[in-house]
Amino acid sequence: MMNNSETPKNLTYRDAGVDIEAGDRLVDDIKIISQGTHRPEVLGSIGGFSALFELKRYKNPVLVSATDGVGTKLLLANQLNKHEGVGIDLVAMCVNDLIVCGGEPLFFLDYVASGKLDLPILKKVITSIGEGCQQAGAALVGGETAEMPGMYTKGDYDLAGFAVGVVEKSAIIDGSQIKPGDAIIALGSQGPHSNGYSLIRKIIEVSQTPLDSVFDNGKTLADILMQPTRIYVKSVRALCQKNPVHGIAHITGGGLLENIPRILPKHTCAELKSWQWPRIFHWLQQHGNIEQTEMARTFNCGIGMIVIVAAEHLNSSIELLREHGELAWPLGQITHSDSEEPMVMIQSNN
Repeated sequence: MMNNSETPKNLTYRDAGVDIEAGDRLVDDIKIISQGTHRPEVLGSIGGFSALFELKRYKNPVLVSATDGVGTKLLLANQLNKHEGVGIDLVAMCVNDLIVCGGEPLFFLDYVASGKLDLPILKKVITSIGEGCQQAGAALVGGETAEMPGMYTKGDYDLAGFAVGVVEKSAIIDGSQIKPGDAIIALGSQGPHSNGYSLIRKIIEVSQTPLDSVFDNGKTLADILMQPTRIYVKSVRALCQKNPVHGIAHITGGGLLENIPRILPKHTCAELKSWQWPRIFHWLQQHGNIEQTEMARTFNCGIGMIVIVAAEHLNSSIELLREHGELAWPLGQITHSDSEEPMVMIQSNN
C-alpha cells in the first residue's frame, strides 16, 4: 500500500506537456483568420465538431477532394525561422491537385501537430494558410491542432491539408480528350515549390553553402528556396471557362517525367521542347552533380503546371493565362506513340 509520502500530486494535462489554454488561444486566432476566407455557402463558424457547407449553383455536382502536406521543407523553415509562407505551400499542394480535373475549390481544413505549441510560430503558419485560402477562393472552415509531447522534438511541427471542391459532371477534365496534335502549355513555378527538399537539404549539406549567400537579384539562397508554392486556381479556372481544356497536370513529387503521364491516354507521347530553367535548378544540378533525368523526375525545373489544349487554342490560351499573371509559354505537343504506356520526351536542356 502507498503511504502518504508516496502519493503523487494532482496531475494535470499541463504536467504531461499539453497546454489546453494555449490551444484555446490559437483557436481564437484561427477564427479571426478564417473570417477573411468566408464564403456565403459556409454555415456556422469554426469551433463545432464539424463544418457545414451548402452546395449552390451546380446542376449535377461532383465533389472533388485532395490532401497533401509540405514535407521536409518544414525542416528548412524551422532552421531559418521562416514560417510565413509554409501555409500557402500547404494550401497550394492541395488545391493545385484539385483543379486538374476542372474543379472549383470550396473549402479547406488543416491539421497542425507539434510537440509543444509555439503560439507565435503557429499563428504565422495559420495566417499564411488563410492567405493561401484567399488566393484559392476557398473557405478555411476548420481543422485540428494537436499538441503531442514525445511525438515531436522541441520546435518541430508538421502540417497536413485537406481541400474539397466541386465540378459539373459534364465539365470534368480527365485527359480522355487528349490527342496527337494537341499543344502543351507550361505555367512557370516559383522555385522548387514543395518538392525535392530532402535532396535540396542534402545538396546544401554536401556543398556547405551558407543559406544567407546572396543568390539572385539581392535575394539569398534561403529566400529562393522558401518561396511558397504558386497557386494556379484562378488563372486555370478562367482558362477552363474560356477555352476547351483537354488535360492539366500539377508538377509535384515525381517531377515532369512522372506527373504528365498520369493524364495521358495510351499510345500518346508528350514531346517537350527545351526551356530556360530558373537559376536555382542549375545551381542544384551543379552542386549535387545530378543527372538530367534525375532532375526531371525530382524537381519541377521551373514548370509548376502544364495545360493541354487543341492547337488552335494555343495562342489565345497563353494570352489569357498571361493576363491572369502567369508566366506561360508553348512547351511542346502531343504525338502518337507505338508504346501502350504514355511517354514523356524532353529535348536536351541548357
